Amino acid sequence: MQHLVTPPSITPSSSAPDWAHPPAHEGRLLIIDDDRRMASQTAQWLCRQGYHASAAATATEALSALAREAFDVCLVDAALPDSGSQRIERALRQQADRPAVVALVSRQEHADDAIVADASLTWPAADVAILDSITDARRERARACCSETSGQTDAFVGADPTIRRVLDVVARVAHTSATILITGETGTGKSRLARAIHDMGHAAGGPQGRFVDVACGAVNENLLESELFGHVAGAFTGAIKDRVGRFREADGGTIFLDEIATASPAMQVKLLRVLQEQRFEPVGSSTTCQVETRVVLATHENLAELVTEGRFREDLFWRINVVAIEMPPLRKRGNDILLLAEHFLRDAQQLAGRRVDGFSEAAREALLAHDWPGNVRELEHAVRRAVLLGRGECVEKQDLPETLQSAAVDLPAESEAASLKNALEVPERQLILDALARHGWCRHAAARELGINRTSLYKKFKRLGIDVATLGPG
Repeated sequence: MQHLVTPPSITPSSSAPDWAHPPAHEGRLLIIDDDRRMASQTAQWLCRQGYHASAAATATEALSALAREAFDVCLVDAALPDSGSQRIERALRQQADRPAVVALVSRQEHADDAIVADASLTWPAADVAILDSITDARRERARACCSETSGQTDAFVGADPTIRRVLDVVARVAHTSATILITGETGTGKSRLARAIHDMGHAAGGPQGRFVDVACGAVNENLLESELFGHVAGAFTGAIKDRVGRFREADGGTIFLDEIATASPAMQVKLLRVLQEQRFEPVGSSTTCQVETRVVLATHENLAELVTEGRFREDLFWRINVVAIEMPPLRKRGNDILLLAEHFLRDAQQLAGRRVDGFSEAAREALLAHDWPGNVRELEHAVRRAVLLGRGECVEKQDLPETLQSAAVDLPAESEAASLKNALEVPERQLILDALARHGWCRHAAARELGINRTSLYKKFKRLGIDVATLGPG
């Protein structure tokens, strides 16, 4: 790849947001570019930003470096001679912990003709663009890792701005040890988000230990202290042997305290100390335990109101309100309802052992008309029930729970129904076009963002009248 402009300047652009500049030792990078000078100077500049960066100018050098050490991100020239880029791509795919990949694409090339990557960057690039592409690639790789290994990202399928803002915040803080408070209605996916934060942080160099989930509201108040901090034998009736508490189990990893508003005043005092000092004593012991645990908490209640009412400690509230993330209710996520429904449909088909091709128009209208008080959890159960009980090739309105059928009883006349159908297709069409534009018209990447497969995307092209020939290569 020949470059006609100078390499990145040594001084980062002042327009970059604070979070874009990583702290020291955040990750190991490999820059692969057949312009050796460009690769070397880019690596040197990235080292000044806090990364451990190395450079390679040929596929042979790059493969040798990949065999010697593990990298978090590889910036790969998409046009190395002798199919070198494809050789590197194949080698990366074979690694157990595959690095995130940024495809470096010159202005004369097209991203879709390059290697499969987590992000692409028109090369040469400005300082901020380089940092942003690294962040984007790590975020995309972490999300893919979550989807492949944990099955916990169901609540995050969709393209609505409300959920995208949530994921943007998560990507910024997942690799840190910051305390995170997740709020939102029941069923919005708070526990799934907590798990995703841990998985994304693990993939991006954050806390590496276990994810420990504690449902505070489900544990008897008298036993919660022992559950969290452990106890020694003889500490109380029934304590016949020592027990390691959940905080120690999560040492080096993440502990998730669900429904934290149910904690008693005495427990709130103990939690405040743990959050401030990362120290505690097991029940019945005078020995102090020290842990390094990232704490994620969740509640469906308004903690600020509980503080005003005297039911929650103000100092604890401010201590846990470091990074606050509010999960949006499903009724405020627009057309994500249909995207999520199709996502859950694929899982339900496997459970039922039969193929279901989609939703009838009446079923789609019923899904959109419902206000979803149970949020994502209610939608998942509704789709699963419809597939298990239905018998047709697609989900019909009568297959859905009665609460959804009643929400769509007053269907419009045929002419009005046609108008409604057209009105619904307009935002869906725009969502698809926007996703394609964001990914340089790459069908695979757009389909992944929308939470559907490539075949489903082409079916939508046909139904919505999108002319594939005008979209460019993909």
